[in-house]
Amino acid sequence: MRWKSILLLPAIMITLQGAGQSLPDTASVLTKNAAVYQLVISQKGRIIFNHTYNGQQPDTLHNSQSLTKSILSILIGIAIDKGYIASVDQEIGQWFPELAKDPDARKQHITLHQIMDQASGLWHENLEGGLGEYLSQPNPSQYVLAQPLISTPGEVFHYNNAATHLLSVVLTRASGMPAATFAQRFLFGKLGIQQADWKKMNDGYDDGAGLHSVYLSTTAINKIGNLLLQEGQYNGQIIVSRKWVRTLLQPPLTRATNWGFAGSQYALCWYHVRYENQPVTYGMGWGGQYMIIIPHLNAVIAIHERVNDATAVRQALYFENEIFPLLWRYLQTRDKKG
Repeated sequence: MRWKSILLLPAIMITLQGAGQSLPDTASVLTKNAAVYQLVISQKGRIIFNHTYNGQQPDTLHNSQSLTKSILSILIGIAIDKGYIASVDQEIGQWFPELAKDPDARKQHITLHQIMDQASGLWHENLEGGLGEYLSQPNPSQYVLAQPLISTPGEVFHYNNAATHLLSVVLTRASGMPAATFAQRFLFGKLGIQQADWKKMNDGYDDGAGLHSVYLSTTAINKIGNLLLQEGQYNGQIIVSRKWVRTLLQPPLTRATNWGFAGSQYALCWYHVRYENQPVTYGMGWGGQYMIIIPHLNAVIAIHERVNDATAVRQALYFENEIFPLLWRYLQTRDKKG
């Protein structure tokens, strides 16, 4: 997610009429929306809606942007389950021994938890130099670690793509496998997801933030959401521990964020909100990429949209304010019918 002055942008991206219909396949907010690529909805473990738009194909691999972070959070949990990582509170100095020589001793004690909560205190790409300078670095992970801290680790929430990429570096060094290989072996392959394209950063590590991203089908994103809804099990097999799934869905510590659905909190690479007084957990990527888990309706919504910096924030707001309420009502109606 590359948020820049998001509250100053207008909320409506396209001139469209309201939904007006009860079924998503006939709703103008979708059928006349040039930004939407694919929408997949499942309920009670079964896909109830799968539709492509604007010339897309059902098996197209889409740029998932910061959904990459949410997927990586599941991989971190699997790595903890398998003993590659001791716990989410492990300090990064173990994987970056050069930090022992850094004049700021606080850096080596930054925890994975703090990075996943966007509260590491590390330099971020919205500071002087910006995203372009960060992405052009031959070794972006080392670049981030070498910069002065901007706040005391654990104290200040600040969305930080540059720091989150370090999670991929940690996973690779801890397991001896690139994030993409680890994911295929322990997550994607287990779910029957055979196609994925995980882009690398200049340091040679698979992108951990969503700046270059993992490309997946919308159906794959829905499957990953359902894995959490089913407490880490798929086809009777435990893929990630129930303990880690419950930690992701009901984190002990959350931090307020001023984007996403109104009133959202952030923790461990996921967002949390009470929507009509019901708990909802979601991953969100730049431009309106969503993986939404709705426990009380036993439902998962996955959507990919066009990635266009000029309209990205407005697309996300349009989904939250216009499209999602329609889908919410649709799922409620189905749930009442049984």
